[in-house]
Amino acid sequence: MSENASLFSSLDISGEVLKAIDKMGFKSMTPVQAQTIPLMMAGNDVIAIAPTGTGKTCAFGIPMLEYLQLKDDGIQELVIAPTRELAVQIADELTALARFIPECRIATLYGGQPIPKQIAQLRRKPQIVVATPGRMLDMMHRGLARLDGVHTMVIDEADEMLKMGFVKDVCSIIEATPANRQLVLFSATTNQDVMTISWKYQYQPVEVTIAAVNENRPKIAQYIIEADRSNKEERLLYLLDSDAYSRVMIFTNTKFMTDRLTSFLKKRGYEAECIHGDIPQSKRNHVMQDYKKGKFPIMVCTDVAARGIDVYDVEAVINYDLPQENEYYTHRIGRTGRAKRSGAAFTLMSFQESVRMDEILRYLQDDKPEKLEFDEMGTLCHADGKPFFENV
Repeated sequence: MSENASLFSSLDISGEVLKAIDKMGFKSMTPVQAQTIPLMMAGNDVIAIAPTGTGKTCAFGIPMLEYLQLKDDGIQELVIAPTRELAVQIADELTALARFIPECRIATLYGGQPIPKQIAQLRRKPQIVVATPGRMLDMMHRGLARLDGVHTMVIDEADEMLKMGFVKDVCSIIEATPANRQLVLFSATTNQDVMTISWKYQYQPVEVTIAAVNENRPKIAQYIIEADRSNKEERLLYLLDSDAYSRVMIFTNTKFMTDRLTSFLKKRGYEAECIHGDIPQSKRNHVMQDYKKGKFPIMVCTDVAARGIDVYDVEAVINYDLPQENEYYTHRIGRTGRAKRSGAAFTLMSFQESVRMDEILRYLQDDKPEKLEFDEMGTLCHADGKPFFENV
């Protein structure tokens, strides 16, 4: 593709949308955008397999806005996402794309938010709805949301959603839309459930596959540091005290450890907040927004924030606990190295976790982390003995 052909301005889209894209600071399309947007604009069903952080929301959001009939009040465009956080993120980006289309109304529906507040959104007659499966079905069953006028339906993070047990819910929602609607699936990986949904509900879908290679592959330097229960906190503080990273995300496996580690860091003077599934949704939204705005530097979280959350300037990810699923490792470290920035990912690994780490390394194939060690002076070093942080 020529340089000019990769520009958003080369697309046959409205001036309002182009103006919003420019306001967002985007000029050139990512590969998934360059391939998907024309296909959607031509009316094709699409199944797009693309790594996280490759600009998928704009890839389906731009065609959605071009399809809108602003004088019609029914739901025309529907996006289903697996988590509350991702639904909010998608709605925020769609709102930014629709900045100069004042007649466009977008509703976001998810569990954990008061029903009356979401009913009020639906009464505004939105043309676009972004929802999690359970809350979408709830609104449908209450007679508050009809999908018989949907033109395009997008299922984002389809692999994760179906693996989370939403297969029946997703099928019920699809079946409430017209048979001739456009159905677009976005997924980081393929699995049997994704292919079954495609076979059952899509019409001659065009497959788009974006490999995480070359310019699409995030520039993430990966490291393993041995740490047992007695010194894991000390190893963590060493990384934070290096002053090399001002924006950090720390991943744990449990809600208890997330709370405990956040409390530990705060007692030692670090500005840290946390999110996990037991924290009320309103507070989770508030914490995430504050983190995006740079109001505090350290976010501690469970895997609830490992997929689909776009915070573009995270400089380092630390796996305080090894993830329980191999693919979660990739999703976690993918929070850094976004928007063509470089990033670092550290995994604190105990001896007991070495077998689990071997499984992750086999999953990563050629993308192997470097093992760092502490010397006799307590300095973190590369294998050749050179200090990792020159100023620590």
